[in-house]
Amino acid sequence: MSRYSLNFLRPYLYRATAPARPEYARAYVSVQRRYAQTVAAEDFTGPHDVEKQKRLDQLRNVKPLGDYHPQLVYPTGAESLSLRDFHAKYEGIQETKSDIVSVFGRVRSVRSHGSKLMFLDIERDTQRLQVMVELKKLIAQDDLSEEFKGFKKIARIGDWVSIKGTPTRTSTGQLSVLAAEVPQILAPCLHHIPEKIDNAEALARRPHIHQLTSDEPSDILRLRALIYDYVRTYFIQSGFLEVETPIFDVNAGGAIARPFETIANELSSVPIRLRIAPELNLKRLIIGGQDRIFEIGRVFRNEGVDNTHNPEFSTCEFYEVGATLPSVIARTEQLIHGLHTAIESLRSTYFPSLATPEGIDFSHPFAQLPFIPTIEKASGRKLPDLSSPNATKELLEMFKDLDIIIPPNPTLPRLLDTLAEQYIEPLCANPTFITHHPEALSPLSKSFVDPVTNQRVAFRVELFIHSREYVNAYEEENSPFEQRRKFMQQLELHPEGEGAIDESYLEALEWGMPPTGGWGCGLDRLVMLFASKKRIADVLPFGTLRNVVSIAKHK
Repeated sequence: MSRYSLNFLRPYLYRATAPARPEYARAYVSVQRRYAQTVAAEDFTGPHDVEKQKRLDQLRNVKPLGDYHPQLVYPTGAESLSLRDFHAKYEGIQETKSDIVSVFGRVRSVRSHGSKLMFLDIERDTQRLQVMVELKKLIAQDDLSEEFKGFKKIARIGDWVSIKGTPTRTSTGQLSVLAAEVPQILAPCLHHIPEKIDNAEALARRPHIHQLTSDEPSDILRLRALIYDYVRTYFIQSGFLEVETPIFDVNAGGAIARPFETIANELSSVPIRLRIAPELNLKRLIIGGQDRIFEIGRVFRNEGVDNTHNPEFSTCEFYEVGATLPSVIARTEQLIHGLHTAIESLRSTYFPSLATPEGIDFSHPFAQLPFIPTIEKASGRKLPDLSSPNATKELLEMFKDLDIIIPPNPTLPRLLDTLAEQYIEPLCANPTFITHHPEALSPLSKSFVDPVTNQRVAFRVELFIHSREYVNAYEEENSPFEQRRKFMQQLELHPEGEGAIDESYLEALEWGMPPTGGWGCGLDRLVMLFASKKRIADVLPFGTLRNVVSIAKHK
């Protein structure tokens, strides 16, 4: 289309001395916008298969593709309502009201009754509403019959549509909107939405389709939001201050794990790491004078992906001056028991598609199992002196004697972890604290000689539920001398290079850290627990790192 063919617009185009009439200007802008949108849409439809091609042709036969994504304009003379607000306002009506309302949502069902009547079910924010479109009840206008036929041809499940009409209740008693105008398509769906997809790989590559074909992903999002909100509210109401610590760090300490490394353009000579835990920076805040603090955030560990691990995950850590291990245990029991009660009271309303965890008794106090005595009782063997130079060698002999598979790179901590997996964790179906861990497993915790076993153990507990770890709690090591010794011990126990002596943290301890207790809790695992899921991928909106990479590579 050439602008020079529009003779009546020439005064506007060439900025004549006489002002252009407003209706000419509006007409020109309208034509130009439509032309530009049509060209853009036709030129940029992108790669597509046979199904998408058929849909594009279907839409094109009714009007230009550029007309299918208009700016949302709420109609004058109508009250704009969300579907939730519509239900709240008109749930009690028994007949058609004279109110004019405007609603919009995604089409979830299309049902035609002859050539002059159709029904739509639209959905938005978990709410559904029936729309009745009857030709004879639409406001008369030019080409009304053709417009109705066009909409009837192209409306399909997945489209976003806007409806202006009146609230009514049908003869079958269903609350509906009786359309006064032909519904307007706000965003057509170019693909067929299947009823269900069973292919896990397809769902992982297209998480948006998973949400469109199942209620479960949305229910999990709401469950996650509830867990975060409950945990945050619990700590705030307990007098804690929520803080944020850097995700970038140089040492990325606070745990034994392989970090992700990168380079910042401004500091190209210094490798930067993504934090593997916020622990050491939170303790710096304690040293600086904070009394009760917590952080909810993301941490990163450049390690494997399996059913319960993802390189990027969510955690909550808190630290409380003056807290002892018994008080931390009591706080943990209170929080987990209260969270369980809150979730179960809301399950049927907010996440009904998720199964309730079965066979778990959340009543407290939770059971406690001491690390060394439990292993010795279950294995029928006495552990060697874990502080001796020969401890690793003697444990390896014990593994062979008991026919236990030796883990890769069998350091003392890894051998002890394997024994715990073998003999303790299976006993933790209900919420259970594993206590009195060997000092070698807990470099950031205070330690003492246990009079029962005469072994050096940590002021540490881990909370396990269904044989899976959820909480790791300490009385924090606050001596710079003991902390240095334990850092050096870790270097000896991890000759492959894991662990490090963080001199900046040791220097901070020299300023005086008060007696402090605290813990870290994996929030993704709490979502798994209360959603009754065995894989962390099932509770992450975009799956694990493998899924995230596959989404980006999808063609």
